[in-house]
Amino acid sequence: MQNIVILAGNIGQAPETRTTQGGTAITHFTLATSRPRYAEGKVLRDENGYRVQDTEWHRITCFNGLGKTIQQYCEKGMKLLVRGRIHYSKWTDQQGVDRYGCEIIAETVDFLSRARQTESDDGNYIDDDDVPF
Repeated sequence: MQNIVILAGNIGQAPETRTTQGGTAITHFTLATSRPRYAEGKVLRDENGYRVQDTEWHRITCFNGLGKTIQQYCEKGMKLLVRGRIHYSKWTDQQGVDRYGCEIIAETVDFLSRARQTESDDGNYIDDDDVPF
């Protein structure tokens, strides 16, 4: 049995990183994937002739080094290919109501668009050849 997910889409928000008490870095971001909307076997088009798209939002979680790379080089709107697994969770909120969540635990991330340039300590931009992926 396998739990494998492959998503290609755009980052919907700037990645956010937090560190657990145990020292594990956890980075979260959302990824939007889109597909054409169909009706009666045909792609639906709007009044201007553009395809109507259905967009899904996925919560992506990265740990430690992968999360650090995402935090450092990614920004809203970038295109990524995420490979990972689906993780479901259940918890009880403060009112005693059971809540459920779903996220993708990323194992690898490939950049499909140009990474954000980062500044070195001396204020110069780092050459793309120095990016560690």
